[in-house]
Amino acid sequence: MKVVIIGGVAGGMSAATRLRRLDERAEIVVLERGAHVSYANCGLPYFLGGVIEERDKLLVQTPEALRARFRLDVRVSSEVIAVDPVSRTVRVRDLASGEEYAESYDRLVLSPGARPFVPQLPGIERAFTLRDVSDADRIAAELDGGARTAVVVGAGFIGVEAAENLRRRGLRVTLVELSDQVMPPLDPEMAAPLAAELRSGGVELALGTQLKEVGEDCVRLDDGRTVPADVVLMAIGVRPETGLARGAGLTIGPRGGIAVDETGLTSDPAIYAVGDAAEKRDGLTGGSTLVPLANLANRHGRLVADAIAGRPVVARPATGTAVVQVFGLTAASTGWNEKRLRAAGRAYRTVHLHPGSHAGYYPGASPIALKVLFDPSDLRILGAQAVGADGVDKRIDVIATAIAGGLTAPDLADLELAYAPPYGSAKDPVNMAGMIAENLATGTVRTVQWHELDAAREAGATVVDVRTAAEHARGAIPGALNIPLDELRERVAELPAGDLVVHCQVGLRGHNAQRLLAGLGRDSSNLDGGYATWSAGMAA
Repeated sequence: MKVVIIGGVAGGMSAATRLRRLDERAEIVVLERGAHVSYANCGLPYFLGGVIEERDKLLVQTPEALRARFRLDVRVSSEVIAVDPVSRTVRVRDLASGEEYAESYDRLVLSPGARPFVPQLPGIERAFTLRDVSDADRIAAELDGGARTAVVVGAGFIGVEAAENLRRRGLRVTLVELSDQVMPPLDPEMAAPLAAELRSGGVELALGTQLKEVGEDCVRLDDGRTVPADVVLMAIGVRPETGLARGAGLTIGPRGGIAVDETGLTSDPAIYAVGDAAEKRDGLTGGSTLVPLANLANRHGRLVADAIAGRPVVARPATGTAVVQVFGLTAASTGWNEKRLRAAGRAYRTVHLHPGSHAGYYPGASPIALKVLFDPSDLRILGAQAVGADGVDKRIDVIATAIAGGLTAPDLADLELAYAPPYGSAKDPVNMAGMIAENLATGTVRTVQWHELDAAREAGATVVDVRTAAEHARGAIPGALNIPLDELRERVAELPAGDLVVHCQVGLRGHNAQRLLAGLGRDSSNLDGGYATWSAGMAA
């Protein structure tokens, strides 16, 4: 059997090496348009920032090494310009010589990836993208040539990483984002600390605006600002590379990627597709989605190799679990965010909490902002987000695993997680999120979200701050009545009639206040996540 793989890096090389381990006799040809077939594209921003000092560290494998170890025929600088499913051949152009030739296949794997989206604007030819090692080389040359200012357009994962690393390199950096927040995949109250961290790190933010024109040494934004820019980096998203698939008559899915079944097979029985170009099955709806992440490309490359080798395989639905470093903070997410659920008209409940990264009495503990979304009827976990200096990634990984395993939000309370004071608490943040979800599900507590508070007050509710007088003085919700929790029993007569919304700093004392008031015959709701979540939301 002869298998031709178009595109290397995560998906293509995972398919090639896995297939060799399963079938020693197969003829495997890898055709890569770029100069490098196997490299750490997720490390490119850190190379620009000098965190990764040696360029060669980015190069995972060479064609020579792959031939020696796996007997793979790897051809770089080889662009496939057409696929003929009838004759089962591909047309290849050698970019070094310009010569073209036909290559036959029994099975074909498409792994062309995704291309950065670059709008057609005046001067845009001066802008860079960051897709491969060659892109990084070109940007590095500009930095070595004396660049002092940079504009990064797009405040998603790549944009934030690039802005941070260009700032580490010593450049004056402006991050431009059309949305009114950084990291649009997060909800606004979760993204607010990241914006503050970026500003603290010296990155200037231009939110709610977009690029209008690229000049010789500056950019112009549509809000009228002119920003110095020796380097302009576009990071506003990617589009799946589907040109070959369309030319071959393959079915394109509703999200604009190559349509595949649960084994990665396209509409042609001899052609598979993996990676950023292929659509995935959404973990929440079961519908089509695009998830341009390296871990999924690796997994699906392996899966397609198994399918070609005749093994029974089924791709799991994708939840889009991702993580990003923002100077001293980490942000991570899995599943859907609240904005997306609301836009889809999907019912959900929300849990905010601000636990420590590990036991508070052990040195070095820092707060984590954790948000969990779940279905109010079947209690299924719909998504989660976390931001903090430490311990964020493992909490989101646990919740992502819980989603994959079909656990409900209250089930999180009973997970048996590793505990020692340097690493966590006896009640891990994930357990605490499950306990809050259980209280909501059983009606033990009622909550009001930070963005619902104004409506509650307009309807006549009184906000009661149960923090200490000193905490209240340092910052408070305007008009809130301050009665510390430890004085609440004795001062309950001071509470006005009608609905009450109680709150503390992060939610725990507010919960205790609500239960106390319930025992005294007063109805109340707890402000979910307390003053910390409210203030972050208001700052977004």
